[in-house]
Amino acid sequence: MCEQLDGARPQIATRLLSLKIQSPRQWEALQALTVLEACMKNCGSRFHAEVGKFRFLNELVKVVSPKYMGRQTSEEVKIRIVDMMYTWTISLSDESKIKEAYQMLKNQGVINEDPQVEQDVTLVPPSQHKNTLFEDEEKAKLLDQLLKSKKPEDLQTANRLIKAMVKEDETRVEQAKHRRCVLSQTESNARLLSEMMSHFQLEQTSSGDRELIKELGECCERLQSTLIKMATETEDGDDGLAEILLANDNLTLLLGNYNKMVAEGLLTGNGDTSSAATPAGSDSSLLEIENLKLAEPTPKLQPEQHDLPPTEVRDISSSFPLLPPPPRSLCRSQKDLVQQTSILDDELLSLATTGNTIIF
Repeated sequence: MCEQLDGARPQIATRLLSLKIQSPRQWEALQALTVLEACMKNCGSRFHAEVGKFRFLNELVKVVSPKYMGRQTSEEVKIRIVDMMYTWTISLSDESKIKEAYQMLKNQGVINEDPQVEQDVTLVPPSQHKNTLFEDEEKAKLLDQLLKSKKPEDLQTANRLIKAMVKEDETRVEQAKHRRCVLSQTESNARLLSEMMSHFQLEQTSSGDRELIKELGECCERLQSTLIKMATETEDGDDGLAEILLANDNLTLLLGNYNKMVAEGLLTGNGDTSSAATPAGSDSSLLEIENLKLAEPTPKLQPEQHDLPPTEVRDISSSFPLLPPPPRSLCRSQKDLVQQTSILDDELLSLATTGNTIIF
């Protein structure tokens, strides 16, 4: 999704994400926040600018404010939003509206104290691209000699050398961009696979959950092959090599646990699949929590509570952070589960067939 949004119109994505973040289903809201976090890390300054508008920030304010949806929203979702907004106030200091929205929540008592989070360096706007064309001293000296020469053939050689050096630099930039994208995909897929495996229960996990675990495992195996290829093609002095090797090590541990589950035949049984079906602003000013009267909410934003009893989970260690388990009562079949877990992707892909088409 981050690749599709790169260079496209981010306002479409933020509009769809805001709808999912306001979902009454905690699992869906948390997944939307995970996607938002990935976009903030990978989609660049244009996406940052769109998130920094009151049009989007107002939708986040509605979720955490008790004057709007705050009383019905789970604490986990509200804490996640506050943490992300506070991180943005530090990392994206140029986006003044984010600071204004966050400070307004503090003034109204919605936020009592700043969360303890570290600055996310991946959100800091990159410094001006360093010109690496002339870092090779031998080429730089040769180019200097050719440019000082008055012979036409030397000037032509200098021109060809400059073109070759520019091409090398462009290739280096593209490789770095591709590396960031692969690492982000690896982190997202590994995190979800780790979460699904950690909450796996032999007698209760549905066949849809088992199938999803298998698909995620196969995806992680393909990503590991890509990481290994990238590592072999990366020079020893490249700063990105350490990131690639670390991601590969973490993925190796996770896939070891996954392959153990496959070998034991845990993903081929039929779980308990009984379930119940779940029914389906302005960008120029900030919401006034005290003075603005709340409009009557539409039925689709009315939250439904899913009080699930605590259950024991199977502890499968992983270095990736875990998300909360999806409610087991959300789907009737494997088809329903796949549709619900990929609902955000489906809506984004559907943009290509609407009037607001994203041009790739």
